[in-house]
Amino acid sequence: MNPTIKGENCGYCQGGELLAAFGIKICDLDVSQLILFKEQSHPGRCIVAYQDHVSEMVDLSDDDRNRFFADVNRAAKALHKVFHPDKINYGAYGDTGCHLHMHLVPKYKDEFEWGGVFAMNPGQKYLSEEEYAKMIEKIKAAL
Repeated sequence: MNPTIKGENCGYCQGGELLAAFGIKICDLDVSQLILFKEQSHPGRCIVAYQDHVSEMVDLSDDDRNRFFADVNRAAKALHKVFHPDKINYGAYGDTGCHLHMHLVPKYKDEFEWGGVFAMNPGQKYLSEEEYAKMIEKIKAAL
């Protein structure tokens, strides 16, 4: 991350307890970081967060935007390989956090929320530290 462009209360920028409240960093990608979302109602749900604290896609150069979407694509391919979802939903929000990021939410037919918009944090399924570690290991191997 560029140390000159950080949000002081941003989990993506600061890491630590701010990030641990909702996610676990998996690894750095080209211009972003891949984060496992702790709430796992949708097995494999992750976040790709841009490396700097920018709010909007339009804040990026064409090259950085393309590199960000290449990171999103790389992560999605890994999630397809590991979790075999029927579809991945992509969500780019950030009304309050204002840090460019994209949720990658694997969806499965005949399971939780199929056919509808995913809940931001349904609070239904959290894993043990060991289960998170195994999931992260599989995702890293698939990258």
